[in-house]
Amino acid sequence: MTEFPAPTLLDWFDKNKRDMPWRQTSDPYKIWISEIMLQQTQVNTVIPYYERFLEKFPGVDDLAEAPQQTVLKMWEGLGYYSRARNMHKAAQEVVAEYDSQFPDTYEKLLDLKGIGPYTAAAVSSIAFQRQRAVVDGNVIRVLSRYFGIRDDVRRAAVKNEIQKIADSIIPENEPGDFNQAVMELGATVCAPKNPECGSCPLSVDCIAYKTAETEAIPYKSPRKKVPHHNIGVGLITNESGELLIALRPDDAMLGGLWEFPGGKKEDGEKIVQTVERELNEELGVQVSVGEKFMDLKHAYSHFKITLHAYWCTIESGTPKPKSSNELKWVTLNEIDDYPFPKANKVLINKLLTLNRRDSNGLM
Repeated sequence: MTEFPAPTLLDWFDKNKRDMPWRQTSDPYKIWISEIMLQQTQVNTVIPYYERFLEKFPGVDDLAEAPQQTVLKMWEGLGYYSRARNMHKAAQEVVAEYDSQFPDTYEKLLDLKGIGPYTAAAVSSIAFQRQRAVVDGNVIRVLSRYFGIRDDVRRAAVKNEIQKIADSIIPENEPGDFNQAVMELGATVCAPKNPECGSCPLSVDCIAYKTAETEAIPYKSPRKKVPHHNIGVGLITNESGELLIALRPDDAMLGGLWEFPGGKKEDGEKIVQTVERELNEELGVQVSVGEKFMDLKHAYSHFKITLHAYWCTIESGTPKPKSSNELKWVTLNEIDDYPFPKANKVLINKLLTLNRRDSNGLM
């Protein structure tokens, strides 16, 4: 195997690393927060969330003691909400089992809720200088190009091979900087398309560069077709003008968040029928579906949806939380106190905009 020039890469990183708030600290709590937030999320998106989150929860005790709803509200908009729930539980574990001191080994970090091999390697190497290599999409791209790995990087066996290579080349000194350097190179120079090989410190011995295969390596097999679902939801108001919202169970997707009740369209249904059926199944009420409020499209990691929202009126029955943890009637002034998924936030923002126009006499 070609020798990897770790000192050259570290020297490049020292001169070229981007200024990020989590690079100004060795506090494992703050590094952990940043690593959880950065999973599948762009740096520029994360920075304001990171700063607000630490202002609200400056230490692990603050996070552990906070209500889950408060944590989810601070996370609102970042997506992948199981990360926030698991982070909250992990903070409680650190407080209860480690006297509020983060464990300093890869193995003990791996025992915490929601921490997998990547996060354990990142926190242990950056905060505690443990010799553990991280492997993310940037690392896979850099190493597969440098070593000329032409196999499908979606395959588990290939990812395991790259992990072994990363483990074999991480230096004993400065392992945290080395991990960050490889990721930084992938993020800023060794890009998926049109990499800047002329300014890359590794290009001299990079196999993909020398064989003109940077566009072919890494090879990824085509993704499976992303399914699409139509979702019908109901906007229900009471005599006081309050809206009905439902709390999703913790063990469901988007668990711990509030939503307008509704669900997935079944084959053969019209979307209005979906709304009627879902509200009956979820709330135990019969409704009449009125005017459409809006349609919107939204993409999750593994599927896409079109959300169809309708004004609804209860004709019989009293709403009960048959498939949710709790129901609440809330005013538009109160609604922003509750954490919602992004698609529901679009509905809320339109409701707030229309409400302001009404208040100003514009409608």
